[in-house]
Amino acid sequence: SSFLGKWLNVPLSTVPLCSAVVDVAIQDYVADVASELIYQNKSQVSTEVLFVFPLGPHMAIYSFQACSEDAKVQAMLRDEAQQLHEATGRWEDLEYLQDQTHYPGEVFACFLGTLPPGRELVVTLHYVQELPRDPDGAAHFVLPSTLHPCTTHYGGRAFALPSAIFLLAAQNCLASKLPYSLLLTASLQSSRGVANVQANFALTPLIYTARDRSTAQVSLAGSPPGRDDLELLVYFGEPTAVSAVVEKGDPGAPPGSLLGDPMVLVMLAPSIPEAVPGQRLSGEFIFLLDTTFLEHAQVSLQSRDQDGLEEQDSLLFLLKSLPLGCYFNIYCYGESSVGIYPQSVEYTQDNLTEAMRRIPSTGSSLGDTNLLGTLRSIYNTSRPRGHTRQLFIFMAGSPPDKEAIVAEVCRHRNSHRCHSFCFSEDSAALAITLARETGGEATYISSGNSVFEVLKCLKQALKLAAEEVSLSWTLPCGLEVEVLGGTPQSIFQGQHSLLYAQIHGQAQDTTVAKGVMTLKYSLDGQDVSHTIEFPLCPQGDGRLAGHRLAARCLLKRLLPEAVSGSGDEPRRRAVEISLASGIICPFTSYAGVRTSQRVAWYRGPLALLPPRQSLIPCQTIELRGSIMSSSCRHKAIWVPHRWLTAVCASWLALRRLTHGIAHLSQQGACSKACKPPPPPISSLKHVNHLEFVLWSQDTVFWPTKSIAECQELVALQNVDGSWALSSGLASVLEVDEAEIKGKMPAEVLEPSIWATVLAVTWLNRNGKCYQDLCGLLEAKAVTWLCSRAVSQLDKCLEAANTLLGSTVEPSVFRL
Repeated sequence: SSFLGKWLNVPLSTVPLCSAVVDVAIQDYVADVASELIYQNKSQVSTEVLFVFPLGPHMAIYSFQACSEDAKVQAMLRDEAQQLHEATGRWEDLEYLQDQTHYPGEVFACFLGTLPPGRELVVTLHYVQELPRDPDGAAHFVLPSTLHPCTTHYGGRAFALPSAIFLLAAQNCLASKLPYSLLLTASLQSSRGVANVQANFALTPLIYTARDRSTAQVSLAGSPPGRDDLELLVYFGEPTAVSAVVEKGDPGAPPGSLLGDPMVLVMLAPSIPEAVPGQRLSGEFIFLLDTTFLEHAQVSLQSRDQDGLEEQDSLLFLLKSLPLGCYFNIYCYGESSVGIYPQSVEYTQDNLTEAMRRIPSTGSSLGDTNLLGTLRSIYNTSRPRGHTRQLFIFMAGSPPDKEAIVAEVCRHRNSHRCHSFCFSEDSAALAITLARETGGEATYISSGNSVFEVLKCLKQALKLAAEEVSLSWTLPCGLEVEVLGGTPQSIFQGQHSLLYAQIHGQAQDTTVAKGVMTLKYSLDGQDVSHTIEFPLCPQGDGRLAGHRLAARCLLKRLLPEAVSGSGDEPRRRAVEISLASGIICPFTSYAGVRTSQRVAWYRGPLALLPPRQSLIPCQTIELRGSIMSSSCRHKAIWVPHRWLTAVCASWLALRRLTHGIAHLSQQGACSKACKPPPPPISSLKHVNHLEFVLWSQDTVFWPTKSIAECQELVALQNVDGSWALSSGLASVLEVDEAEIKGKMPAEVLEPSIWATVLAVTWLNRNGKCYQDLCGLLEAKAVTWLCSRAVSQLDKCLEAANTLLGSTVEPSVFRL
């Protein structure tokens, strides 16, 4: 199949979906989805079928089964992925799928065998998912396109392999009537009560199944829209900064185990206002620059090296745009990890000037990159109290010890954020992983977008955050709680955090039916506290969605430790959790067990024999396609029957020939050696380099001339936002210094006020808009002016407009 697909570019086709029955159980911000899908081969020939289900970023499958009239395939989770790979045939089918160019992302794929004409295939799929929380507190559920195929983007399908002889069948996304039936029901549960449900499709009336409205049910009414995703918004009681729901454990699991004890699902969503641009802001900002970057970014305010113009500008704009009240430091990593300062220092004019002066000499003696050593040095340094730590990592190349770097960053994921900037495609996977694991951002930096992308990331980093976050628990005597994965030390504006906490032990006083949880944090220097009560009586329908997602969370945290050479314990623990919960990890593997059924009418001697079983490919794989070329329109390709038969026959003959040659060259070798090895285990996801590069590009590209104009002005600005009245400023404004001093209003007693008004006016003069480049700098300047000379700004602006020939509005100065 892989030869046919690669050589002739024959795309995978879809086997039509006939009906889908979906049962969704939503408990606060987690969902358990059980689905039954019926497909039918409507072609005139037998078709080899591969089921593909795209996995979202917070989704995990824990049960899969497919049944036809003569066989049943069930996904079984087992240890020793290497041995299963060697014992299972037909891996080339998954390899063909992995190399498709149109379908990107992580998918669950299972080879289901041959489906004769007119026969049906019944697929049963169960998965769990963390639901995103909308700003208004709603849990946001989207039905995957596998369960509703006629949507406007690529979704999962049951695919027919190119090696089969068949006519491709397609579904029309634009059809007014769906070619299949859909039955969707949703059970809703929350200790805060279910307040309302909204959807982009018709719903039955909300039916409450408990007097306190803690449980409810709703269903799809009529036919769903054919061209849109089905989205469900579930609103619970009044949104709070912290909420908790207790899910009961599995009665069959041993007490004290992950599945055996109750699980508390904790949502942290403190109300954090937006930061006012230009005002003082706490935070620790640490910049990590590698030697290649330093070669092109020697910060010299008197000279400009054209070869390193973009890198120099990026660093200068970044450092000058930091807010007052923060701390900063700069590390230039090489063979030895050297910091500008032993530990972060307050952002002042003297400290910044000294740091910029010392950058060239720091980087001049460094050799190959040593990012790992630099990170360890930073983590061993205490951060200023009340200041959230954020790292800005600039990578010009790919470090050799990527897995160890990821493991080190993940060990400290709760205490900081990483924003990664890569200058080469080979470092993209590492940059994305570091950002994803810590809640930061990753960006590809090119010669045309360097300054803009760096500043755009800084604007996100300057959001207000709840700092020094902590949780305290009050439980009956005999019970204790363990927060799996720990509690994040900070939560930024617009973010939330879903935690899993397990209750261990037996309560000595069974009459106490409630627990108490207190969330404490600091916001803008003020201590904030929220206390809630939650029922200790476990809830849930026995589907263990919270427990399985907790297992997924633990597996995600164990992976970097296990693959970085930290001993056998992380791997052993990961396998144990995976096998117990049914959630796959890189050290376990799904094995599709295909059981051939005996037909009911056969009564011969062979009917007494047990059904024949065999292992088939069934695995979670990463597709390497490009999402930009995906489409819902799987076009029908009608191929002459004789031509396709000849092609397949030729391909099969070629495949036998190549296999025969391989066996001749390896006579006496073990048959296992002929199998391709499974992909190496890594904590870094596959990255489509072209897609990442294009995604990082923005529509705003600043010409070098415009950046140079701003750079000269930015270099003269003080850290408090003001400018001094100097010959350098006069040169940038292209006005004689004596004329500037002569035009200063008489009411202005401080020359820096007049200079700052002129600089801000120049940035907003006719036909110019440097907001994306200098917005943070301008906000600092206006804030400084408003604190010094509000009564003088009207006359200063009028005089500045006259001097510069501009028409800047008073609103620029918040007047």
